[in-house]
Amino acid sequence: MFLNFRQKPSWPLRLLPLMSVLVVLSSCKEDVLPKPKAELRLEYPNPEPVKFDTDYFSFRYNGLAKVKNTNASSLTLEYPEMKGEIFINYKSVETNLQKLLSDAQKFSYEHSVKADGILEQPFINSDDKVYGMFYEVSGDAASQAQFYVTDSTEHFVTGSLYFYTKPNYDSIYPAAVYLRKDIRAIMESLQWK
Repeated sequence: MFLNFRQKPSWPLRLLPLMSVLVVLSSCKEDVLPKPKAELRLEYPNPEPVKFDTDYFSFRYNGLAKVKNTNASSLTLEYPEMKGEIFINYKSVETNLQKLLSDAQKFSYEHSVKADGILEQPFINSDDKVYGMFYEVSGDAASQAQFYVTDSTEHFVTGSLYFYTKPNYDSIYPAAVYLRKDIRAIMESLQWK
């Protein structure tokens, strides 16, 4: 059988161009838009303060933390849900206050290689004779916060925040903000013995 192109096409073939136009027009819908960037939303419970006493000082800390005593002059507050720890160390000032201050400041700025920025926030509580500095570190540094407090004559306490994971600022940011608040609460409630 040979096709004769001079013949008019049958009625279904004549509707083919019209049907294809209808299919194309009916498939047109709204433009597909990319999803907006989302941020991880982590909600942590409100802290319930618990008092902790050492031989040299006392302070209030978040009840979610587990206290691990390593020796008489150092302790660790462990936050297992956030995979983080706050290390706290005590030293007697004796006659080396300048060296202790210099070491604490130097330690904080060792993180500047990986940090995007370090914000210094002085702390003064003249009623309880607690003076110090809080360092807020942003970026992929190993520690997201450090602090020191002293009475300038006898006591000197340093602290630092570390996470168990490789530093990725975007991932640990919510936990870092939460634990920075805990560090500030420790500094504000600290009293010497």
